Amino acid sequence: MSRILVLYYSTWGHVERMASAVAEGARAVAHTTVDIKRVPELLPPETLAAMHAKTTQTAPIAEPADLEHYDAIIFGTPTRFGNMCGQMRHFLDATGSLWSAGKLIGKIGSVFVSTGTQHGGHEMTVTSFHTTLLHHGMIIVGVPYSCAGLTRMDEVTGGSPYGAGTLAAGDGSRQPSDNELAVARFQGEHIARLAARLQAKA
Repeated sequence: MSRILVLYYSTWGHVERMASAVAEGARAVAHTTVDIKRVPELLPPETLAAMHAKTTQTAPIAEPADLEHYDAIIFGTPTRFGNMCGQMRHFLDATGSLWSAGKLIGKIGSVFVSTGTQHGGHEMTVTSFHTTLLHHGMIIVGVPYSCAGLTRMDEVTGGSPYGAGTLAAGDGSRQPSDNELAVARFQGEHIARLAARLQAKA
C-alpha cells in the first residue's frame, strides 16, 4: 500500500481545486491511499477578508511531522514572484528535524502551481521549489510528455513537464480549465504509479 499526501496552500481556491484533481488521479491507482492537507494560514482574518480569500476549505491543517508518514508528497502552491508562497515556505522551514534525521530521503516529491498570468512563473516556481526537495533527498518527478494536455495549442492553458498548473488571472476570476485539471489528474496518477513501483521493490 502506497501513501500519498497532497499538500497545498490556496488563496482563492484555485490550488485547492487542482489539489482535488491531483488526488483524484492518485486514487485511481490500486492499493493507494491519498490524503489532502493544507499548510497553515499566516495572514490575519481582516487581510483575508479584504482580499476576498476563500477561507472555507475542508482539508485539515498539516503538521511538518506528518510528512514522514507518506511515500510521496505532491505540493501545490500559488506563485509569489517566481517562488512558492510565504505560507508554504514557512511550513517547509519548520521541517528541519525531518531533514536532520533524513526522514524524507527517497520519497517522491512533485509540485503543481497557480499563477495570475500566462508567463507569471509556472516553471520557475516549480524549479525553485525543487531546491528544498533536493535538500531533503527526495526523488523529484514532474509530468512526462505522454500527458497529451501539455502539448495543446488550441487554448490558453497552464502546466509544463515540471508540473501541472493553472492560470488564475490577477483578480482570481479565472478557474482551472478542463485541460489543466486533466493534467493535474495525470500528475497524481503518474506519481501514484511510481510510488507503487518503489514500494514493490522495497
